[in-house]
Amino acid sequence: MKVLMFGWEFPPHIAGGLGTACYGLTKGLAKNFVEVAFVMPKASGDEDQRAVRIINASDVEVDTRYAHLQSFSDRVSFMEVNSQMVPYVGMNDYYQLVNQLNSGVFEETVPGEKRKYSFSGTYTHNLMGEIEQYALVAAELARTEHFDIIHAHDWLTYKAGIVAKRVSGKPLVVHIHATEFDRSGENNLNDIVYGIEREGMMAADRVCAVSDLTRRIVIEKYGIPAEKVVTLHNAVEPTDRIVVRQKAVKEKIVTFLGRVTYQKGPEYFVETAQKVLEKDDNVRFVLAGDGDRMTKIIERVAELGISDKFHFTGFLKGDDIDTMFGMSDVYVMPSISEPFGISPLEAMRASVPVVISKQSGVSEVLQYAIKVDFWDVNAMADAIYGILHYPALAKMFASKGKEEVDNLKWEKVAAKLKTIYEDVLNYSGHEA
Repeated sequence: MKVLMFGWEFPPHIAGGLGTACYGLTKGLAKNFVEVAFVMPKASGDEDQRAVRIINASDVEVDTRYAHLQSFSDRVSFMEVNSQMVPYVGMNDYYQLVNQLNSGVFEETVPGEKRKYSFSGTYTHNLMGEIEQYALVAAELARTEHFDIIHAHDWLTYKAGIVAKRVSGKPLVVHIHATEFDRSGENNLNDIVYGIEREGMMAADRVCAVSDLTRRIVIEKYGIPAEKVVTLHNAVEPTDRIVVRQKAVKEKIVTFLGRVTYQKGPEYFVETAQKVLEKDDNVRFVLAGDGDRMTKIIERVAELGISDKFHFTGFLKGDDIDTMFGMSDVYVMPSISEPFGISPLEAMRASVPVVISKQSGVSEVLQYAIKVDFWDVNAMADAIYGILHYPALAKMFASKGKEEVDNLKWEKVAAKLKTIYEDVLNYSGHEA
């Protein structure tokens, strides 16, 4: 079986969980004898291609002589997007929209012209323009590549998936890693993003949601038939790296690792920190990440008078994450709406006890994690305090948690995904 897969990022150059999930899933599919050609806007050449073939969209020559491309390339519209926009992030005004039909900058293509598109591969002000161009590349690949099924990750690639399906006639699976309701909250939805998400789900032959929580949102908020939506929980990539447990300070360390955005609940982490420090001043709190709420978080930390107990590291990746986990006594994920949440699995893999919100998809698969409502800072503070002050409790969560996470393998997730592919192919009359 061969899959033409569309994703916006792939390790080692990632902005969050989306790229990590794509990497784990493609490795798992390879172990299940599924070949994947992974299309990304801009490859750097240092991606791990032992289990997947990377197609750099920036290198694909699009031939507009073919009729199926002319309808897409005659008039490609561009919309300005806030440069901080990333797939999981919601901001009240991250779109500065230009009327899509009647204004903006248009790029005219001449029939018979061959050309390549240059992608930044990031989340730039021209993101919507790159999404449209990426769809043109998808149409070309759908004509020239040999594959059995199309798989598109998150809203950024849904247009590409739809076009590839239209050109090839092959079935489409879309993967929901986060919805606009998660990123922005119900009262601040961006209609353009919501529309793209719904269009992709409606066009798909099957919709994979990363949790039951996300599945319910897809069914209830987007009107997608329940029988079409399947839960496919994430996993964590096994590693041979040994996380060294050491730190340069005598105090206990409590860590938040993630984007500093509305969705991730950093405000609740700060309020919880104050509650803990009222009981025990011998604790330091680390906020590792960056995002649009950073300024407000720093101001609130100063306002509460706990700046001397708070550390801001900025965005971490790779070995720096392992170093941070090696220093941590507790990991906290207070997300307001978390479709899944891979970072707690990474913390547990490093033998760090975790406290997570009940409003997260990962809570559905974990037993050895303390789960509280994101808004209940008193309960969250009590959980942290308990782990810090009862060594037997901390030891139990560390050892049992690692054992639990070691059994959450991408290979098993990929095996389930393969059966989804097979069902779709059989239903549509295609054979792999």
